[in-house]
Amino acid sequence: MNLSSLRPNTGSVKVRKRVGRGAGSGLGGTSARGHKGAKSRSGYKSKKGFEGGQMPLQRRVPKFGFKNPNRVEYQAINLDTIESLVANKGITEINLKVLVECGIASKNDLIKVLGRGELKSKVNLSVNAVSASVQEIVEKLGGSVVLV
Repeated sequence: MNLSSLRPNTGSVKVRKRVGRGAGSGLGGTSARGHKGAKSRSGYKSKKGFEGGQMPLQRRVPKFGFKNPNRVEYQAINLDTIESLVANKGITEINLKVLVECGIASKNDLIKVLGRGELKSKVNLSVNAVSASVQEIVEKLGGSVVLV
């Protein structure tokens, strides 16, 4: 083996297409761009969604619906999730910081606790919102709910 015998692996190097180098190359004349039209010209750039002059899809389809700019989106956390935190990690103070550390929520989320599952332990919740059933269950077990 010597330097002059080294070759790249087969298929690893692709030969560049040399367009516009005469009829014998098979890519002369139109340089593989076809005949006429905007796409054959130099400097051609299409707009996003352009369909060659045909009415584009985003203009053919009607507008519908409504996006409420004042919508408040909550990250839902259920009682069974809170019970698993209490049972597995012994956490009784539930707030955003604890939920972020456990990977349940992200730091910019608004938290709402919902009533799926069962809660057996006393916990103190410090969250953005709770359902009425959760408020009742937590207070019956001797815990507290603080809305932040």
